[in-house]
Amino acid sequence: MSSFYDEIGGMETISAIVSKFYEGVATDELLRPMYPEEDLGPAAERFTLFLAQYWGGPTTYSETRGHPRLRMRHAPFPVTPTAAQHWLRHFRAGLDSVGLTPEQDAQFWDYVTHAAQFMVNTNEPV
Repeated sequence: MSSFYDEIGGMETISAIVSKFYEGVATDELLRPMYPEEDLGPAAERFTLFLAQYWGGPTTYSETRGHPRLRMRHAPFPVTPTAAQHWLRHFRAGLDSVGLTPEQDAQFWDYVTHAAQFMVNTNEPV
């Protein structure tokens, strides 16, 4: 039985989604400051490995970083509802760039929209 990871084209597809996502993040005035590394490459690699593992691909993420602990890893950053919407806008561009089937797109989008809401950890600044 193949995994969703295999069905969508494996690492090549996930890498393309993440690459397009980070193109948007790189110029986003709200999100870019949340990435303290000068080069977004390491963050992109971590995100690629996380998504690959989540969807049934290699377990490299857990082998190198341990349990994802997403809320803990993002706790130092103010993830507001607006930041989540910016994140989703760039992720939408990533998904749109790879041409998944409507069913695959819906499954991936459902996951990321729930994940984005889950990561919100603060209200908008006053």
